[in-house]
Amino acid sequence: MPARRRHASRAPAARGDNPASPRATADRHAVEVADRLHSAAIHLLRRVRREDAGAGLAAPQLSALSVIVSRGSLTLGDLARAEQVRPPTVTRIVAGLEAAGLATRTAHRDDRRVTLVTPTPRGARLLEQGRQRRIAALAAELMTLPRTDVSALSRALNVLERLVGPRMPHAR
Repeated sequence: MPARRRHASRAPAARGDNPASPRATADRHAVEVADRLHSAAIHLLRRVRREDAGAGLAAPQLSALSVIVSRGSLTLGDLARAEQVRPPTVTRIVAGLEAAGLATRTAHRDDRRVTLVTPTPRGARLLEQGRQRRIAALAAELMTLPRTDVSALSRALNVLERLVGPRMPHAR
C-alpha cells in the first residue's frame, strides 16, 4: 500500500503560494505590517491605559461603562456579548457601576423581564474625562516626534480609519 500524503497538494500559481510571485511577496509584506501594527497598537494601548487609574474603576468596569456610554441603553445580555463575558459577570459589573452612580438599570418598557442598562450623566462625564487624559498623554508623546513623523501618522490614520470602518459616536 502506498504511503498516504499528509497534506493535499496545491497549485502554487493558482493560490499565489509561489515564493517568488508578486502575490506571495505582497502577502508576506501584509503579514509583516500586520505584525508590527499589532505590536505597536498593544504597546500604545498599554501606555495610555495608565491614565485609567484616574477613573478609580477596575478595567472591566471601565470597559463596560465605555460600551454603555457609546451605545446609550442596552440590555444586560447585549452588554455581556459586547464584553465577551457571561451574564452573571456582567450583572456584578453593572451592580458596581450602579452603586457608584455611573449607570442605572431599568426594566424594558415592552418586556419587564429584560433589564436595560443606561449611563448616568456622571458615568458619561467620567468616561469623557478618562478619554481626555488618554488623549493628553498620547499628544504629549506625539509632541516629542518631528513634525514630519506626526504628519506621516496622520496620513496613516486615514488608511486605518477606512480599514476599521465608521467612527464610534464619541470619536471626534
